Amino acid sequence: MTTRRDRLREATVREISETARRILVEQGPEAVSLRAIAREMGMTAPALYRYYDSHSELLRHVVGDIYTELTEQLRSSIEDVPHGDMSGKFLSVAREFRCWALSHPREYALLFGAPVPGLGDDAREDFADECAQQFGSVFMTLFLELWRKHPFPVPSDDEIDPDLLPQLRRYRGEAGGAELPLGLLQIYLECWVRLQGSVSLEVFGHLSFALDDAAPMFELMLQQIAPPLGLTYTPPR
Repeated sequence: MTTRRDRLREATVREISETARRILVEQGPEAVSLRAIAREMGMTAPALYRYYDSHSELLRHVVGDIYTELTEQLRSSIEDVPHGDMSGKFLSVAREFRCWALSHPREYALLFGAPVPGLGDDAREDFADECAQQFGSVFMTLFLELWRKHPFPVPSDDEIDPDLLPQLRRYRGEAGGAELPLGLLQIYLECWVRLQGSVSLEVFGHLSFALDDAAPMFELMLQQIAPPLGLTYTPPR
C-alpha cells in the first residue's frame, strides 16, 4: 500500500522533473541547474539531493521521460494505420518523428544533439538508457516485421565494406539478433542515418541557407528510401 509520504515524494519528484524540462525548453540545457530548479520550486538546492543523487542523475531522468513521450507518440502513429499497411506504418512513423522534433527542438537537441557535459559520464545502464532502447525498438521492430513478412534484397557479407563487418557483427551481438544478416543491419542503419540526419539538419537550421520549407526535401528522402524496402510511397494528406 502506498503511504502518504510515498505519494508526496512521487509528486515532488514529478514536479522536479517537470520544472527541469520547463527550464530546458525555455532556456536550454545549460540553464538546467539544481539551483535554478530549486529557485523555481521554492526549495533549497541541497534539498533536491533527497530526490536525486546528482545533477547528472536528474538530467538522465529528464532524458528518459522525453524518450518515453516520443516513443509513445511514435507507437500511436503506427497503431493509427491499418494492420497490414506496412508502407503506411513506415511513412507515418517517419513523419511523426519529424513532426515531434520540429515541435520540440530543445528536447530533440538534448536527445540527439551535441552531448551535454556530465550527462553521459556514468557508464552504468540506467533509466535513460532503458528508455532510449525502447525508442530504438520502435523502428527496429517495424523494420524486422517488414523484412520477415516481405523479404527484400540485402547485401551479402562479401558485398559489405570490410571495415564495417566487425562493427556490424558487434552491433548484431548487442542487439541480440544472431540470426539477422549483416546486410540487413547495414540497410537499417542506412535508413536511420538518412531519416535522423534529414530531421537533424532541419531542426538545427542547417538547411535554411537554401530552403525555407524543408518538407518537400524530407518527402523526397522518403520516396528514395521506400522502393528498395518494397514499400509504396504516398504523399502526405
